[in-house]
Amino acid sequence: MYLYPKWIRLWHLINAVLFLILIFTGLSMQYTDMHNSTYTVGFAKAVRWHNGAAMTLTASYVFFVLGNIFTGNGKYYRIRKENFWSDLYKQLKYYSFGMFRGEKHPFPVTMERKFNPLQKFSYVLAMYAGMPVLILSGFLLLFPEVVPDTIFGISGLVLNDVLHISIGFILSIFMIIHIYTCTLGAKPFSLFWGMISGYHRADDDH
Repeated sequence: MYLYPKWIRLWHLINAVLFLILIFTGLSMQYTDMHNSTYTVGFAKAVRWHNGAAMTLTASYVFFVLGNIFTGNGKYYRIRKENFWSDLYKQLKYYSFGMFRGEKHPFPVTMERKFNPLQKFSYVLAMYAGMPVLILSGFLLLFPEVVPDTIFGISGLVLNDVLHISIGFILSIFMIIHIYTCTLGAKPFSLFWGMISGYHRADDDH
């Protein structure tokens, strides 16, 4: 099944590279200072790379959203209320026990359903909740003059900084889990190959 058109594959690759740069430079800024360049790439260079990658990620995200709006790919992210929680439970049960017992996947991939319920839920949270917050809080760090001095008696800059770091951490964990689940096909690298070729094989629904 041809499920991953070229624009999705290109966006996916760019997004992955940008996220790795942002994680690396973010950690560099977090654990060094303006006068210490001995850790990783140094503070000043990390800031430049982080800001450049962040701007590119913002453009990439806009491209992703527009692509979902103007192509059929957006349908895969629509969450329907009927049987939502029961389907989510079935998928969690499968990942927890079923796949280790050789059970069949409860929601095999089809042309109409690219994601299982848990994937869809986590992707929607990551891409349509987490990413906008990450981008907005990042821009507020670039333009601190627009951030309120205090929010609930706490420095607005500190709260925004904590929010940005927290969302970045959560999305980094999401990426690690995403990479792990991509090893759950019929063979460890078969799902990765699907993102390269554009085709999903039915025997990868394990």
